[in-house]
Amino acid sequence: MLGLQTIGPTFALFIGMGLFIGLTVRELARAHMAVRLGDPTPRLWGRLSFNPKSWFDPFGSGLIPGLIVFLIAMSAPYVPPFAYAKQAPVDPTYFKHGRRDVVLVSSAGPAANIVLALFPGLLLRAGVSDGRLGQFLVAVLIANLSLAVVHLLPIPGLDGARMVGLLLHGRAKQLYRDLDAYLPLFALAFFMVFGLVLGTPVWKVTVTLCHTIAGSGIC
Repeated sequence: MLGLQTIGPTFALFIGMGLFIGLTVRELARAHMAVRLGDPTPRLWGRLSFNPKSWFDPFGSGLIPGLIVFLIAMSAPYVPPFAYAKQAPVDPTYFKHGRRDVVLVSSAGPAANIVLALFPGLLLRAGVSDGRLGQFLVAVLIANLSLAVVHLLPIPGLDGARMVGLLLHGRAKQLYRDLDAYLPLFALAFFMVFGLVLGTPVWKVTVTLCHTIAGSGIC
């Protein structure tokens, strides 16, 4: 899957670092967007910080990415790199423009990951692709693009589900929102079962974005 033929323990470690950096950036982006749109909750809960303690989830930010890193280290990346953080304390009742503001907050995370991916991508396009630095740049690029794509899926608890929820009404909308509490189960199902089905299209989108940013032959 990777043009640089770098799958192995070192590359897996770099993928883990890329996920950690990506989660920090995406959670800060979502928190800052919510505050900018009038919701003080993220600031009151201490989410406007680079401190991982504010967003780290033992399962979504620890176990799941740890298992993915292990699989990549064993040259068996059967699911795309992904992770998630603790649910951000966002209160939509503070938003002045309702649905528009929910979409802006929900898209802030994936947008931040794509912007972050531009930096290593442009360096790789410029020819920085040799040695450990090249591996690290590819890993950060792949990890952040994969985070953006996965979090846009309509899986309850992720950004995509929040936007899909805006299209629902009444009982269906409430039931869909209530499923957010079961994100760990959905993440596990994605990892253990759905990854075999959804993994391929997610990888294809991720690699297409990678080629667009960094050029062909990188991913």
